[in-house]
Amino acid sequence: MRGIANTTGAGSEAIARANLLPAPFTIRSGQRLTIPGGRYHTVHEGETGIAIARAYGVDWSRIVTANGLNEPYILRTGQRILIPGDAMPRSAAERAAAFRLDIDDILTGGEPAIKPNEKPAVAVTSPRRVLPSTAAVTAPTTTPGTFAWPVDGRLYKRFGAGASGERNDGIKIAVPMDTPIGAAADGTVAYVGNGVPGLGGVVIVRHGGGLTTVYGHASQLLVQRGQAVKKGQKIALSGDSGFADRPMVHFEMRSGRTPVDPLTRLPRR
Repeated sequence: MRGIANTTGAGSEAIARANLLPAPFTIRSGQRLTIPGGRYHTVHEGETGIAIARAYGVDWSRIVTANGLNEPYILRTGQRILIPGDAMPRSAAERAAAFRLDIDDILTGGEPAIKPNEKPAVAVTSPRRVLPSTAAVTAPTTTPGTFAWPVDGRLYKRFGAGASGERNDGIKIAVPMDTPIGAAADGTVAYVGNGVPGLGGVVIVRHGGGLTTVYGHASQLLVQRGQAVKKGQKIALSGDSGFADRPMVHFEMRSGRTPVDPLTRLPRR
């Protein structure tokens, strides 16, 4: 299979999907194969899916679907991935401007590519030890159990469609400026930054069981990517960054890639 992939320029996984071949992708002499056409990208060490999508000006979610990528969404060096669509070539600046980062992109395309036989790095417990930006991080495997409120404040906006029709994938909790934000459960920090439009300072924490929590509108970010955190541990300070019109915390919970109402998992108050 690898020889056919090298000859045609298509990825082994893409050929297997096009021909409904189960792992380990065994083929027979004389067998006719469908070779999927299109543009392919060869993954290099340290590249993230987000960076690849931005380079081509294509939504990362389309690349995930086109290539049948699944958890834990870690790319391997040398892997060929199909770039869907037939968009006209654009400059690097135009492609970057066309790309808008969202939570799903981070969850599915935020880990750097590693060598085929390399294992992801274990989360660090000390904030003084920083993992290199090229290290993929092992996702937690322990079920988090019960979740805690990240802050004690007034529920300002609920999950779902608002009065004006906009959709809120989490809840918003009004609190004073610089209120400590605690991790809702044990987990590993998957993202720290301000690259998600509208949410300002953001921390994303992965938990076991495919669960993820998101904390937005922070004024200060106190943890780093790849850091293991405990339930209640201070990870940020609240603020009015992003599109917030007052100091608050945007708190979001996802099961896999699907947003769920945090109020169904948080203790009643």
